[in-house]
Amino acid sequence: MACIVLAGVLLLCCPGAFALNPALDVSQYAHTAWKIRDGFSKGIIFAIAQTPDGYLWLGTEFGLLRFDGVKAIPWQPPEGQSLPSSNIRALLSARDGTLWIGTLEGLASWKEGKLTQYAETAGQVVKTLLEDREGMVWVGTFAGPIGRLCAIRRGNIQCYGDDGSFGRGMFSLYEDSKGNLWAGTVTGLWRWKPGPPRLYRMSELVPDIIGLAEGENGVLLINMKGGLRQLVNGKIEPYPLLARRRFAPGKLLRDRDGGLWIATQGQSLLHVHQERADVFTPSDGLSADFIDTVFEDREGTIWVATQNGLDRFRDFAVPTISVKQGLSNGYVRSILAASDKKVWLGTQDGLNRWSDGQVTVYHKRSGAAG
Repeated sequence: MACIVLAGVLLLCCPGAFALNPALDVSQYAHTAWKIRDGFSKGIIFAIAQTPDGYLWLGTEFGLLRFDGVKAIPWQPPEGQSLPSSNIRALLSARDGTLWIGTLEGLASWKEGKLTQYAETAGQVVKTLLEDREGMVWVGTFAGPIGRLCAIRRGNIQCYGDDGSFGRGMFSLYEDSKGNLWAGTVTGLWRWKPGPPRLYRMSELVPDIIGLAEGENGVLLINMKGGLRQLVNGKIEPYPLLARRRFAPGKLLRDRDGGLWIATQGQSLLHVHQERADVFTPSDGLSADFIDTVFEDREGTIWVATQNGLDRFRDFAVPTISVKQGLSNGYVRSILAASDKKVWLGTQDGLNRWSDGQVTVYHKRSGAAG
């Protein structure tokens, strides 16, 4: 019993204990869904953040929820304090412990029992929040006729965009591994820093750059109207692996193990890993096919907020390999683990070799004896 308790404590204390195996398809991860229609929350979840105490904060159209993995409890500001709006659209847990709350009508921050509002963002939809490597908090707003980009440090705020540079506003912010700050706006893609800001215009009138992330080769990935693109040597090109797939754009997440998670608006959850792509749909158990945001917590668990609830993906202790991963047949009669770390599987329809997440099939149709 003591050994079992110790093992449990170690699992709770070790960061990354539940990090996802990048060799697996999304259908091979443990999946749990909490649905709005089952009473999990009053409304749609638009944003997710995790504070240092481990709680997840969920921003919904009817306020903030604090979630411990079992129950979601509505949060109310102290008496005499209030949010600009109860409709929450963006959340950020900063390194100094501040919870930044973007609403339909402006920005607020919560720290040590004090709620602060920022007049510079009053009446504007806060669409995106980011803390850069230098500790600066960046705020992207969306409003008619013009949106703004604001930088906040130690209570001081400076805003840009009053000249109409961003059109009605921005959808996304991202800092890459080189320290470049990128902004997806109505007018196109901006590299805001370092150096003078530069605009990369798009062929689409309103490109809807909802998601930004870094590719495995260091290029910038852009999830926009018309599909997933990449910025290569200053030019916008289709992302080769998904060049033929069309989907309404959503948020992007590159997890710590290299997997790329793509939220779509009506085409479910796409997962790109080890140069292949798979999809997780409502028929697989996803709470809905319209996804608002994707978030990775500090344990490596992936959280997906949809129009009908919240989904969680994490590793099983024992994953399943099936025809979904390429086996020629689900009836496996014999198994051999070879010294080169490959696994050979004798199935009812030929011989299969499993190596680094890939299946190679040898059967009569491919030249094997039978």
